[in-house]
Amino acid sequence: MVITDKSLVITFAIPVFFLLILIEYIYGKYVGKNTYRLNDTFTSISIGMISRYPTMLNLGFQSAVFIYISSNLNLNMLSNLNPVTWILAFLMYDLSYYWMHRMHHEIKFLWATHSVHHHGEDFNLSTALRQTSTGWLWKWVFYLPMVLIGIPGEVFVTVAGINLVYQFWVHTQHISTLGWLEWFMVTPSNHRVHHAQNPEYIDTNYGGLLIIWDRLFGTFKAESPQIEPIYGIRSPLASWNPIWANLHIFVGMAKDAWRTQVWQDKFSVLWSRTGWQPKDVAVQYPQSKSDLTQFEKYNPSLSSRVHGAIIAQYAVLSIFHLWSAAQAAQLPLPMLWMIVLAQTYILVVVGAILDGKRYVRPLEYSRLLVLTAMLYSSFTADLIGITGLYYGVAYLVISSGLTWICIRSEPAAEIICGSDLA
Repeated sequence: MVITDKSLVITFAIPVFFLLILIEYIYGKYVGKNTYRLNDTFTSISIGMISRYPTMLNLGFQSAVFIYISSNLNLNMLSNLNPVTWILAFLMYDLSYYWMHRMHHEIKFLWATHSVHHHGEDFNLSTALRQTSTGWLWKWVFYLPMVLIGIPGEVFVTVAGINLVYQFWVHTQHISTLGWLEWFMVTPSNHRVHHAQNPEYIDTNYGGLLIIWDRLFGTFKAESPQIEPIYGIRSPLASWNPIWANLHIFVGMAKDAWRTQVWQDKFSVLWSRTGWQPKDVAVQYPQSKSDLTQFEKYNPSLSSRVHGAIIAQYAVLSIFHLWSAAQAAQLPLPMLWMIVLAQTYILVVVGAILDGKRYVRPLEYSRLLVLTAMLYSSFTADLIGITGLYYGVAYLVISSGLTWICIRSEPAAEIICGSDLA
């Protein structure tokens, strides 16, 4: 059996990631170069949490496809005892990642999946947590050649895990250039270029661990001391809603396909270059893009009281999330779906608080109603016992209390959060 799931690697790495994020934040404050904002950082965490749900729910068919190919179609050319196998797997995975990553920047429906990683207008270690929740649908296709030639499952998972963990540390502004390493490794310097929306930098430096592929295929760009990177995407998201972050490009594509009068363009939207619109749609509904000469980050303000409540909310939610991720294999599927819904609901509510949305109160009331009904039905259906019911009620009381701290004052929540709402 071939092993294709990197979730175990991610589960063990998460506490280390959070520790490093805290260290970077403290260091940035110490040296007078803080690169963190609470709203951007916690949205990165929200998006990271949601990205784990497909794995928890065992969605997709990547494992089934890989297992079938490894059992029936692969060439069985390689042994995990041969050092050449590991070297080849390492190089093949990184090359596959390069082309997967590049295609996700060049083809619109793939960009719709990947753009979530680039919304952040800050650049720090928490940015690495911004992972797609829809990539499981097709990213695996780019790695099929490795399975076809017979890369053993344990080798595949190991090199994939190394590649994934390596990419975390390059999301920082506190490390400048690294001399000769810049020639063949992905470094913080050349990855800052990749995340920049400056016209001089855009669509470059796609490598995961090695930058040699960019040099070979003409997509390398060095960071210039004269051009400071401006992070984010050209048409800004302007929202802290993690669900909208995963869907907004797809929604835009659907609108373009519906609005255009040219039938060919209705289908071209899927395969077009990133940023393309049908001509008739571009005239009536042009995309709004940031003026980089006067760029301002999306930053609705928050009171210190709301800051504290949101920090506490995420601390409680993180415990809930890590417990559910660790227990996912033992929990019944209906229970897992309810846990995922409960966690997603609070993340959307917090996003609405961060955005200062007018609908945050009814949204929170609906959350309390739905989650209370879920707890009651889970208990009566014997999905949870009395202890589970007590824990569920305790979490609901704590989370609702922390949410209420954010929205209890009059006038409405958007005034508390200090944002100028559309």
